[in-house]
Amino acid sequence: MVNEQARADMADILEGVQEQMRTIARLQQERATLTASATVRRHVTVTVNADNVVIETKFGPDVEDLSYAEIAKAVTEAAKQASAEMARKTSELLEPLNTQRARMPKLSDLVEGMPEIKVPEPVKAPTSPPNSPARPAEDDKPMEFSGTVDVDLGRDRGGSVTDSSW
Repeated sequence: MVNEQARADMADILEGVQEQMRTIARLQQERATLTASATVRRHVTVTVNADNVVIETKFGPDVEDLSYAEIAKAVTEAAKQASAEMARKTSELLEPLNTQRARMPKLSDLVEGMPEIKVPEPVKAPTSPPNSPARPAEDDKPMEFSGTVDVDLGRDRGGSVTDSSW
């Protein structure tokens, strides 16, 4: 009886994983077609693709009224705004995947005593120019992990293919 329940639970989990893989494949295709544009001061329009690569820059008819510094600032601002719009579109597109993921059981739900595995949050990249005083200094400290568990993997190098007797 317990074995049948375990099989049914595993079948449900596998179906959930397969559904998630299908969703990921579909969303990757949809994401690849996304673009976002932003216009600044009615003179500069920048379009980015799903990877936030600038794929088009257009200048309006009166762009010559701006100085080079104003044009540069407008291009930078338009690119930032287009990237922000792309982030919004991507987040909206991935919402069904996040909903599916929330319904899936956690590893700790399946294996008693198993620590929860969490994906680290990405670090936001600074938007200030290089060498700007507002730009954070590079941190030389190594990453630190909390809640870790030491595990003896029992890997003895003797008698393996990396043994010096080979």
